[in-house]
Amino acid sequence: MTYQELYKSLASRYPEREAKAVIRYLLEVGYGLTMADILSGAAERIPIDEMGENLKRLLNFEPVQQVVGKAEFGERLFKVTPDVLIPRPETYELCQWVEEDTKKAEGNPSILDIGTGSGCIAITLALDIPRAKVEAWDISAEALAVARDNAQALQAHVNFKQVDALGPLPVQGGLGWVSIVSNPPYICRKEAAAMDPHVLDHEPHQALFVPDEDPLLFYKAIGQYASHALANRGSLFFEINPLYATDITNMLDEMGFFEIETRKDQFGKVRLVRAQRYL
Repeated sequence: MTYQELYKSLASRYPEREAKAVIRYLLEVGYGLTMADILSGAAERIPIDEMGENLKRLLNFEPVQQVVGKAEFGERLFKVTPDVLIPRPETYELCQWVEEDTKKAEGNPSILDIGTGSGCIAITLALDIPRAKVEAWDISAEALAVARDNAQALQAHVNFKQVDALGPLPVQGGLGWVSIVSNPPYICRKEAAAMDPHVLDHEPHQALFVPDEDPLLFYKAIGQYASHALANRGSLFFEINPLYATDITNMLDEMGFFEIETRKDQFGKVRLVRAQRYL
């Protein structure tokens, strides 16, 4: 099938501009084709039954990242499956903030990623701050298997552990974590009706949703842990639901954190929070 035939076959599900982007991602990331290859007809050499199966999955609202099994995060590719969230650009912005902050620390700063999923945060930090000692937790054994595969493929040194963020958390020895970072579940169930089927039908609900009556469930648990597990002047970083930005900053203030700061993501939404602990 030609490039034009491919993107036009998605017309019932995607606007043309988005359909073109999806097909380009499929061909470039899934098949290693350049745009020059695509325009010169390389897509036509892909077996029709194989491409037909790809299109069937895309028409069923399956994210193209899951179809090809890889997601872009910064300048790296991460393996993704239905067991993990697909890494998003705003989460990479969170990594950049953690790096900016943590690189100021002396020695070998210790970093903890809670709710690691694909491992994109922990692995990015381990690779971009080589002297850091990075640990990552997740409740899901399936997610941890994906994260370990990514760490091995990208040659990153991360200590992965199966830990429930809402359960008793391991005691941190030594001087405490220099940075704790988390992109926890933060979407209320009542928001599901307005969600894109790509997310709602194909990404793990365990990593997406919190009860309507307790939207700060994970932030409270992680904040309480960080309030005694961070080193002096250590920083806690969150990706957040913009709807609860004020509630989260107020919560951190009540927990005794200082220098609480928010940042907007590239889409103009208040999406990131940092708070510090002073002993």
